[in-house]
Amino acid sequence: MCEGERDRLTEPDGPAGHERMPPFLDASPSLCCDHECLIMERSGIRNWLKVRMITGFFVTVPAVATAWILWIFWSRIDDIFGPMYERAFGRPVPGLGFMTAVTVIFLMGALARNVVGRRVLGWADAVLERLPVFGRLYPSVKMLVDAFSPERRSGFKAVVLVQHPREGGWAFGFVTSEVVVEAPTGKQEMNTVFVPTNNLYLGDVILVPRADVLHTGLSVEEGIRVILSAGTVTPSRLPRF
Repeated sequence: MCEGERDRLTEPDGPAGHERMPPFLDASPSLCCDHECLIMERSGIRNWLKVRMITGFFVTVPAVATAWILWIFWSRIDDIFGPMYERAFGRPVPGLGFMTAVTVIFLMGALARNVVGRRVLGWADAVLERLPVFGRLYPSVKMLVDAFSPERRSGFKAVVLVQHPREGGWAFGFVTSEVVVEAPTGKQEMNTVFVPTNNLYLGDVILVPRADVLHTGLSVEEGIRVILSAGTVTPSRLPRF
């Protein structure tokens, strides 16, 4: 740097007599500010992308999984009945095996809705439960499927809170019936409450005094969603009336 330039940089700046800073030193605070703003902007973009990706994942995966399960069901059922129709018609008929399965399910449902059909199905259940290996698996699978059937859900009368398994700890339960217990101290009105312990298809059946049952104000469908979601959709305040 020449002597003249050094004099211009160090000459007094204004009436206060401050020395003028070199240009590269004047620009350093603004450069730092721009750098921090750039970092914050990039972090904001990453967070924006992250939130959208996570949201898209949880929106897309259930739809894709449902479509995949239905496709597997369609393909496997069609593979079972397809060869039979191929021999009958001389060529493959896609989808006809699936429609046959749907028709069989419909007819079984219609059969189970009348008295004679229920007796026939009850006799068939008894036969299946006596089979050596099949009989050990069939009751568990049937219980699992029945847990999500409309008949099972309609048996739930109300969603309640009960102190279970110990006093002071509250658990969600479903009232299934009302019972009068004739104890030595006298009659006592009780509620039969089903407390799920494994999603919805397994749990404890307990008798609770009616006065100790706290009604939540939730519908049965809302209570089932609370159980299946592991409590993540529980309302922030209960009871809700």
